[in-house]
Amino acid sequence: MPESAQTAYLNELNPPQREAVINVEGPSMIIAGAGSGKTRVLTNRIAHLISHHKVDPFNIMSLTFTNKAAAEMRGRIEGVVGNEARNLWMGTFHSVFARILRAEASRLGYPSNFTIYDNDDSKTLIKQIVKQYNLDDKLYKPNIVYNRISGAKNRLVSWQEYQNNPIYSEDDLANQRPEMGMLYETYSQRCFKSDAMDFDDLLFNTNILFQEHVDVLNKYQQRFHYVLIDEFQDTNISQYMIAKKLAAVRQNICVVGDDAQSIYAFRGADIQNILNFERDYPDLKMMKLEQNYRSTKNIVNAANSVINKNRAQLTKNVWTENGTGDLIELIKATSDNEEGRLVASAIFEAKMQDHTSESDVAILYRTNSQSRAMEEALRRMNIRYRVVGGLSFYQRKEIKDVIAYMRYVINPNDEQAMRRIINLPKRGIGPGTIEKMVVAATEENKSLWEIMEKGGSLIGGKGGTQVQGFATLIKSFRLTAEKKDAFETATTIAKNSGILKDLHSDKSIEGMSRYENVQELLNAIKEFTDDPEKEDKSISAFLQDVALLTDEDRNEKSEDAVTLMTIHMAKGLEFQYVYVVGLEEDLFPSQMMLSSRADLEEERRLFYVAITRAKKKLFFSYALNRYRYGRLKTCDPSRFLEDVNPEFIHINRKFRSKEPVLVAPSFTTKNFVKNVKKEAVARKVTHVNHTPSKDFQPSDPALLKEGSKIEHPKFGFGTVKLLDTNGSNSKAKVEFEKAGEKTLLLSFAKLRILN
Repeated sequence: MPESAQTAYLNELNPPQREAVINVEGPSMIIAGAGSGKTRVLTNRIAHLISHHKVDPFNIMSLTFTNKAAAEMRGRIEGVVGNEARNLWMGTFHSVFARILRAEASRLGYPSNFTIYDNDDSKTLIKQIVKQYNLDDKLYKPNIVYNRISGAKNRLVSWQEYQNNPIYSEDDLANQRPEMGMLYETYSQRCFKSDAMDFDDLLFNTNILFQEHVDVLNKYQQRFHYVLIDEFQDTNISQYMIAKKLAAVRQNICVVGDDAQSIYAFRGADIQNILNFERDYPDLKMMKLEQNYRSTKNIVNAANSVINKNRAQLTKNVWTENGTGDLIELIKATSDNEEGRLVASAIFEAKMQDHTSESDVAILYRTNSQSRAMEEALRRMNIRYRVVGGLSFYQRKEIKDVIAYMRYVINPNDEQAMRRIINLPKRGIGPGTIEKMVVAATEENKSLWEIMEKGGSLIGGKGGTQVQGFATLIKSFRLTAEKKDAFETATTIAKNSGILKDLHSDKSIEGMSRYENVQELLNAIKEFTDDPEKEDKSISAFLQDVALLTDEDRNEKSEDAVTLMTIHMAKGLEFQYVYVVGLEEDLFPSQMMLSSRADLEEERRLFYVAITRAKKKLFFSYALNRYRYGRLKTCDPSRFLEDVNPEFIHINRKFRSKEPVLVAPSFTTKNFVKNVKKEAVARKVTHVNHTPSKDFQPSDPALLKEGSKIEHPKFGFGTVKLLDTNGSNSKAKVEFEKAGEKTLLLSFAKLRILN
């Protein structure tokens, strides 16, 4: 290959990118800001090693976090160096180290064809062990035990060390799980006897291999002359220790990442790996990619203003030569349901006016349960969408379980609903008992429901008694449904069926998410019954609405569709239009992430990731009220809104709430969030039900003066204390007789001047 062809790719790089590509010797860290061309630099660096420095691809290890990223990088490298790229040791941590373990398995007592357990395999085994030792399966749920063991392995804590560490023992005792150490030991031994490793073992056992077999470690140190790690901020202790050992001889280790995008602590990622990397390598070359090619200036600068609030970070100044772009639009809604409507309206307008493709739009939220209001609003406006990283809200298992109960309460001949719930939560009715019911129904020429009502006499044994008890439970739910509305009926079912209790007792991340989803379903039903336009508020009417919403259609499968996903799932992606919704205290930041500065800073990094997904237009939205746990809760705006430099924010008045805007000054004033919080307090304290005068007619706001006596259709009579005229943002501070002091935006407020 001619030299010019070998290095042509260098001409496509900016100076910092070029520096990061050509400086290949010794330890180096490439801090890659959002949208700065990280993948291009990493792939070109590897291509440069092969084409310019003549490094054999067999001597290069490149570690990523997804197979998709590895395939994309390999394809790009192949475009520069040809088929030689196929010889790279490139892939995810788990795939690359599984390859090493296959070759060296005998050193650890495993055959080379050992089985790799996935999460379901692991949890099934844990369930069997818990049953074997007659432990309480409510306390020792598979998710809880699995996550505890996984966390220990990611910290390189063996079962022996776990059992000998009094901190773990005391913690388990405090959580009423004193047998956790024994379960870890038994689980590990059972895996070993089955010639199986779980996902965590692929990392844990590689560390053991290198620690206990120095000759093996030396072999791979000599093989891999260069070690490169992508998304280094997402590595855990186990991953970093392996890479560090492999690079110990030649010190040619290159890590690429962005501490500002470290958002996976709940998976074991340790941000200290990237923050303290320089301590391990004092002669480190640090290179910074700070030019953003993705977003507008306003979006980039807004993101910088947010992340600068974090104390634990590596200094960088992300900038862009892209256009200034539009200000970030702030959408303020009275409720989460209306938030969905306003966001859907904004998307619809973008489609109509800007000819925006639906695939260019993403709605990002903190928790999966928030998708419900967004999905319903998009469907009503006939906007195609797809939910990424999870099923559509009403297709999630826990939601389908509760709805199956409702369906069966309304229609006891619904066999599919019956089969789904008859042993949920577990009540000792297995497949054998159900088969006996089917046989009895056939012989007696009766419906399954009739057989269930007489379960004890027709089926016999303990199973028959359990079936009859289940039928009695359903009858009680039917009585409730006949007398109560949909919300009261659904709440009774969720509580008395045992589903809520079962989900609430699971404190794993997955368990808490499922519990929140059921609570969100109850919120949806509460909104249904609170809707004055709904004449029929029964559970059957709600189920009909849901059936219409959940019909299979092209929305779920269309490529040209709005993307709905959690912010965690959005990392690494980009969209022309991004809506970050639910920016309220206790939701984002999450209430569970407020116990320490480290947790709060991770939440702020998550907000930073959300902002930097947007290329052209960015929207923030929040609700003044949100249904949570079946109650309408007053919400405060997220503290993160205050982190954004207000000069990059604009109040979106096209998609404002139908309700009067109490406080809506331009967000260019730094007191915005404080004013909104005052407003929230005012809403909690003052509830004024004023009936406007019969001759009420709004006056021209231009005639207002300080001292004017006025009447407001909602807050009643008051006196103008202060006027601030600033074009369309003109506002008045009014002292009302009953509602107290309010600041009103005159372009929205309807005021009648009395003098």
